[in-house]
Amino acid sequence: MEFNRLDRRQLLAYAAFSSVATGANDSGQADAASQPSSQLMELSRATKRYGMKKSINLWAFPYPERMSLRQCLELAKRAGFDGIELNYDLESDLSPKAKTQDFVKIRRMAQEIGIAISGLCSFLFWPYPLTSNKPDERDRAMELAELMTQAAHELETENLLVVPGAVHMPWRPEHEPTPNDVCDRRAREAVSKLLPQAEKFGVYLNMENIFFNGFLMSPMEMVQFVDSFQSPHVRVHFDTGNIMLFQFPEHWIPILGKRIKNVHLKEFTKKGTDFSLEAFRPLLDGSTNWPAVIHAFDQVGYEGYLTFEYFHPYPHYPEALIYQSCDSLKRMLGQQ
Repeated sequence: MEFNRLDRRQLLAYAAFSSVATGANDSGQADAASQPSSQLMELSRATKRYGMKKSINLWAFPYPERMSLRQCLELAKRAGFDGIELNYDLESDLSPKAKTQDFVKIRRMAQEIGIAISGLCSFLFWPYPLTSNKPDERDRAMELAELMTQAAHELETENLLVVPGAVHMPWRPEHEPTPNDVCDRRAREAVSKLLPQAEKFGVYLNMENIFFNGFLMSPMEMVQFVDSFQSPHVRVHFDTGNIMLFQFPEHWIPILGKRIKNVHLKEFTKKGTDFSLEAFRPLLDGSTNWPAVIHAFDQVGYEGYLTFEYFHPYPHYPEALIYQSCDSLKRMLGQQ
C-alpha cells in the first residue's frame, strides 16, 4: 500500500480499521479473541430491536406516470414494508372522482398483496387551505377534507393527515397571508366541523406539524390545539423533517407523547437549504439524529407506523429508492 498516495480520509479510515483489526486494548496489547468484522458491524446496529412498523408514502414511487397503483403496492411489499401511505389528489385512483366501490377495490387489492394502508394524506390542503382568506377556497377545502375522511373509512385505515391551517405558504407567493389569530380560529372551526364525521367513521384526524406555514410552531402549541377538542379522534401526525430547519424532532416527541397517532420520517439536511422540497433527503443522508429520534418514540410508547416520505422518485431504477429506504428503516429499528 502506498501511503503517499492516500488522502487524509483514507488514512483515518485505515488507522481506525487497523486498531479494530489488531484488537488493541488500552495497554496496546492485542486481544486474541477479537473479531474485527463483528466489531465493525456493531457500529452500524441499533442498540435494541424496536417494534414500530415500516411504511412508505406513495410519492416515493413513479406513480402514476410509470407504475400503476398495484405495481407500487407490490414493490413496497417485496421491499419489506409493512404498510404504504396513499395520497388523495384531484386526478388519481384516489380522488373525488372515485366512488365507494373504487376505494373498496383498492383496499381489497392491498389485502390480497399483503400490505396495510398505513394512512391517507394529500397535497390538496395547500391549494385549498382550511384557513384561506378566500371563502371559496375554504369551502372547497372542507368539501375535500370530508371526502378524504370518507375515503379513509372505505380504505379501512384509521389515519387521515390534516393540515389544519396556514398563516403563509412560501411556495404560494400569490396567496394572501392569514393573520395568526384568524388562522387559529378558522382552523378550530374547520376541525370541529370535520370531527363528527370522523368519529362516526372511526377515523383519526391527525394534525401535521409543518413549520414552514407559520402555524402551530411549537410542541406546546400543538398540544394545546389538539387537546382543546377533547376528542380521542383528534391526534398528531408528527413529521420529523418539517421542523428540522430550526428545531429537533427528539425534543418534540416527549412533549407530544401519546398524542402522536402517525409519523412521517423525512430526512432533512441543514447543510445549506433553499427552503424547498430539495432539502429533504433519502433516509440517513441528512442531519437528523435518528438514534435519538427512535429512542424518543420508544420512550413515549409509540408502536405505530414510521412512514418514509419523499417527493423525488428516482428517474432510473426507481425501485432502488424503495429497497434502500426499507433497508435504512430496518437498521434504524434494529431489525437488520
